[in-house]
Parts: sequence; C-alpha cells; structure tokens
Amino acid sequence: MKTPRRFLPSLALLQAFETAARTQSITAAAAELSLTQSAVSRQIRALEAQLGTELFHREKQTIRLTQGGAAYAREIRAALQKISTASLNLRANPGGGTLTLAILPTFGTRWLAPRLPDFLGAHPGITLNLVTRLTQFDFATEAVDAAIHFGAPDWPGAECTWLRGEHVVPACAPDLAAERAFKTLDELRAAPLLHLTSRPDAWEKFFERAGMAPQPLHGMLFDQFATVAQAAMVGLGVALLPEFLIEDDITAGRLVVPLHARMRSDEAYYLCAPRGRGPHRPLEAFRDWLCQVAQAAEAAEAARRDGTS
Repeated sequence: MKTPRRFLPSLALLQAFETAARTQSITAAAAELSLTQSAVSRQIRALEAQLGTELFHREKQTIRLTQGGAAYAREIRAALQKISTASLNLRANPGGGTLTLAILPTFGTRWLAPRLPDFLGAHPGITLNLVTRLTQFDFATEAVDAAIHFGAPDWPGAECTWLRGEHVVPACAPDLAAERAFKTLDELRAAPLLHLTSRPDAWEKFFERAGMAPQPLHGMLFDQFATVAQAAMVGLGVALLPEFLIEDDITAGRLVVPLHARMRSDEAYYLCAPRGRGPHRPLEAFRDWLCQVAQAAEAAEAARRDGTS
C-alpha cells in the first residue's frame, strides 16, 4: 500500500527535529547541523504543519518535547540510524553483500573471530559487520541480519538454526587449586563459587547431576563471561565455564580444571535470523559455513575428550 506523501516528511525536516529533540536546544541543533537558528525553527514548524500536531512546548527561549513528540523522536532516531547504516553498508560494498551479525562477546572474540578469515577468504564479496548483543532483541527495530544466541531456540519471530552444544567444567587459578588441593566434589562445593547471572542455577545443576544432595550455594555474581573468567584467573574462586571457550587459558596455564568433572549444558548455540525477510545471499553463505565449522569443532572436541578419558 502506498504511503501518503504527507506522512513521509523530508530527511532535512526529520534531521532538524531529531537533533533539536536530542539536544533540547534550537541553538545546539543549529550548531550541529551548520544551520542558522531560524532555519532550524522553520524546519521544525514545517514538520509540525505537515504532521498536524505540535512536537515541542515552547517556553520563552527553551523547548521541551510534548509527550507525542518524545515518542516520535525515538521512532525517528531509530529510522535515521537504519538509513545511515544502510548507506554505510552500501558504500562499503556496492554489490550488496553485507551481513550485520549480533554476537555474544566471548563467543565472538574467543571462538568466532579467529575463524572468520577463512569465511571471508572464501567469500571475498561479503562485508561482515559485528555488533555486540547480550540479550534477545526485536529484529524489526534493529539493523541486524542475524544473531548468535545461547539458550533455547525460542527467539520470537526468528528462525533458530542449531550450531553446537557445550560442556562446562570447573576452572580456577593454579594457585587456588594448589592451595585447596581438591580431591572431591564436596571440597569443590565448599570453595568460593563464582556465578553468572545468565546461568544462575548452573552450579546447582552441576552438583545435582553428580548425584549430590541439593543445598544453597553462595558466591560472587557476575553479569558477563569475561569478568567471571578473569575473576577465576586471579584466584577469587571457581567458575563453571564452557570448556571450548577456555582452551587457550588452560593451555597457557592461566586456568586449571581442578577436578575432571564436566556437564553438558541443556542450552546450545544457535544462529537466529528473522522470519519473512526473504533470501539474503550473505546470510545463507554464512549460515552454511558456520554450521559446518561449529559442528566440526564440537566433533573434534569430543574426539579429544574420548582420547584422554
């Protein structure tokens, strides 16, 4: 359905409004846009006339968004950002081969990034942009083509493709392991335990699956993997961490696994993309490559575990 032109204001009017709304000042907006104050005021008045409503309360030399103006500003700011991102992507890759991927920080930096040169070498026409997201978001409001997700395949409005699972292991600093000299899981449970807010019951599941009676567990709480891993490295306690993400730390001696006990997580890693957007060649190529690489890596990890068990 064609949108009436009066509901499609020009970019100049929208940019003047968004800048004034963000700065709460005609003077600051004029300076940012390299325009005169009167020019910015005229553009905002023209936008209000086109929309048929006031966007600002005007009080002497100040402006203040109306309730409707504040809501409109949020929508316009997001729309202008999407236009800017699309323009930058087109300029970077005129062939249209751009993929914007939301990543989990540690999975992205420790596991995915070292493998990306292989993908980009095999697909030289694709430009890959990475942004960090810790939680689910609405694909309809974000300029993102796909996201790496850990959990259940339950992202609303998205198709979730399974990538791989994980095993978690208790890990701590070598000095702490030497000091405690862990021999049993009871000794491990008595140590300072470090917890992730995104996996609040991980330790409980770990001990329960080892056949131990449940009991309240306490310890420091962290909201990101990188900080809990660093806390374990400096000796603050024992963290339950994905084995495949700390292989380099174990090899380098920054972390040790004090007891050879591991648990397969109920959750898994998925590549999630919005339903109904139609074919997108860069996403299809990336999905095929990532599934193959992730599943091959997990199979290799399993073979190493079997070889050392």
